[in-house]
Amino acid sequence: MTADPGEAVPARLLVVDDDADMRAMLDDALRKSGFAVDGVESAAQMREAMAGHDYALVLMDLRLRNEDGLMVARQLREVSSVPIVMISGSSDETDRVLLLELAADDFLIKPFSMRELVARVRAVLRRYEHTDGALAHAPAARARRKGQCLAFGPWVLDLGERELSSRDGAVCALTQGEFRLLEAFVRHPHRVWTRDELLEQTRSADTEVFDRTIDVLILRLRRKIEPNPKHPQFICTERGLGYVFSADVVQV
Repeated sequence: MTADPGEAVPARLLVVDDDADMRAMLDDALRKSGFAVDGVESAAQMREAMAGHDYALVLMDLRLRNEDGLMVARQLREVSSVPIVMISGSSDETDRVLLLELAADDFLIKPFSMRELVARVRAVLRRYEHTDGALAHAPAARARRKGQCLAFGPWVLDLGERELSSRDGAVCALTQGEFRLLEAFVRHPHRVWTRDELLEQTRSADTEVFDRTIDVLILRLRRKIEPNPKHPQFICTERGLGYVFSADVVQV
């Protein structure tokens, strides 16, 4: 049956979990909440599924059979900006910190309620411009509050909405760590930052970040905002010192 052209298409989610019972439970809860869902059990199947579909979000178990879920998430983040929500049976803080700072957009510890899961998924999708289970593109002329938006090059960082967009309104999704780092840079352009100073700027109230986190976050930001990440114009390296945001920044 052909879908009504005026009907919103549900956001399609990909569940990556090697436990068939868990996949079935997640599939049922998410479908009842209005999402379309595909389920796979390995990284290889995930890559195959993603080659054939555009997913709004990936929900992944941290402990896949014979695979490191953290590594899989980091590899996925290197090639895609799709939102990632991780699930784990471990409450180990290091896992949580690394996932939130280097790869994932949110993190759930088992056991959790399906209601909490759906709420977390919806919250992440809203940050990536998804509303009511359907993808919504930002309008070209978005109303911006004066003083809350800082522009550089072709980009506008909205501090109120906590999002980055091009000047024509297309949103570039950032993780929490990426946003905090970029915010520090654009608030203080042309300042040389040491790694320790950037660590302080990107540390949140309930997580701790590590020295190598900064290098990874800068690599990912460059891939998202630089015309040529190998020869950055915005986030430049000051050898022996740290990093500097070399672009002029204006309020819009």
